[in-house]
Amino acid sequence: MARRRAEPSILLGPILYFRGEQRDRWWLSALFVLDGEVEPDDLRVDGVTLPVPPRHLTVWRHRHVWRFDFAVPRGVQDTDVSYGFPDGPSWSMVVPGRFSRPRLAFVCGGGTIGPTMESADGTALGGLWPELLARHATERHHLLLHGGGQIDGNAVAAASPQFAAWRGQSERSRASQPFSPAMAEELMSAGFDRTLHQWSRPAVAQALASVPSVMLWDDADLLARWGNLPDAEALSKVMRGIGMTARRNLSLFQLGAVAESPPDCAWDPARLTVTQGFPMGETGLLALDTRTERTRSRMLSERIWTMLPDWLDRFQDCRHLILMTGTPLLFPAGGGMGRLTSWLPGMAGQARRMADQWRSPGHRAEWERLMELLTGFSRRTGCRITALSGGGGLGGRMVLRGGGVELWQLLGPTLAAPPPTRWVAEAMERLAARGESPLPGHSLDTPLFPENGRRTIGKRGWLSLAFDGKGQLHARWTAEGDETRYAQAI
Repeated sequence: MARRRAEPSILLGPILYFRGEQRDRWWLSALFVLDGEVEPDDLRVDGVTLPVPPRHLTVWRHRHVWRFDFAVPRGVQDTDVSYGFPDGPSWSMVVPGRFSRPRLAFVCGGGTIGPTMESADGTALGGLWPELLARHATERHHLLLHGGGQIDGNAVAAASPQFAAWRGQSERSRASQPFSPAMAEELMSAGFDRTLHQWSRPAVAQALASVPSVMLWDDADLLARWGNLPDAEALSKVMRGIGMTARRNLSLFQLGAVAESPPDCAWDPARLTVTQGFPMGETGLLALDTRTERTRSRMLSERIWTMLPDWLDRFQDCRHLILMTGTPLLFPAGGGMGRLTSWLPGMAGQARRMADQWRSPGHRAEWERLMELLTGFSRRTGCRITALSGGGGLGGRMVLRGGGVELWQLLGPTLAAPPPTRWVAEAMERLAARGESPLPGHSLDTPLFPENGRRTIGKRGWLSLAFDGKGQLHARWTAEGDETRYAQAI
């Protein structure tokens, strides 16, 4: 009698990743972390004729990472698709029909939590993952977009005693110290463990298994103020080593791939950054990596600037392009933030973040260059562009008008991280009321939400995006403990 193969122990997964649309197929990957060396069975997916074999990605301390790549045929209408293992667990997702309009959920700070927000069942992880799942049951999202803060980079760094000791040294000592294998192992283990701890919570795990993700990491996933570190610290051997170690973990879990072998939807041919692009009929999605090659003096390297026009041209047949950026292209406050920091409690941290914004003095020329590129593409092709970013804890929207183009910026609140303090929220609300002219012949405004007369949302929540039959984009913000219907049609 043949012996039955031992069942693998699932530590994490499945995590679904969107890989793109190709004709009538929806391309996806599913990632699992298994305890031990037992190879999982082939995956069975509704509508996919052949079993899907596993692909081994890597192993870390006896925990093996496996991935399944598959394409689901699309019907005329949305379809509920089940996937799983024979005689084992199974899960389900919604695959859009060939004539369906995209329905998206956008979250930020889903894995960045405060020290008092831990709980075993995941409900205290911001409390909004279960609410997001409940909304998914009725809105049936096709994709889950993550704008940063999927993992708590500060918590990862805090779990490394060697890094803490390095940080406590003098500037001269830090500059000369090498990045040791022991420190690399500490940080790699801390990042791996932190991801398993946060993403295996019931509500988080169910969301990641039910809606395919597109993830764009930011400072919160790396280390606070990563893009605004002093040059001496940013260029130190230890910090460069931390960046490489973090990228391996972030690529593995947020891209679903090893850094040396990214999926086809990652468009950088040199495999140095993780910009992802997805033309989907009349709708396009471009997740622009503004973090990997960022320094205090630049947002994007000249190499990326050279490729960016070509990337945009891949969406020239789209009617609407959603441009995800870790840092908002448009943000309320302008030059007023610096004056506020001198007297308003709690604003110093916000000011440091503002120094790393597109429109800060150090990046102003780059911002103008990008706006010229985006508005020129929109005028030439007729493709509307809407920017989508985390708002540093604030939800809301801004609109830039001029030169025959209207460009909206949608800001997503945090899903799990603490919301802004009352002082910060009120200060940003006042600054948002000021209209600006950031470019000649252009106006920048933060419209009022007619439901309550405010311009910003200073609560935790998320953003839902849906296109109607006319191609119009409908954005709706959900705020914690707030029944107000915050909405914007574009």
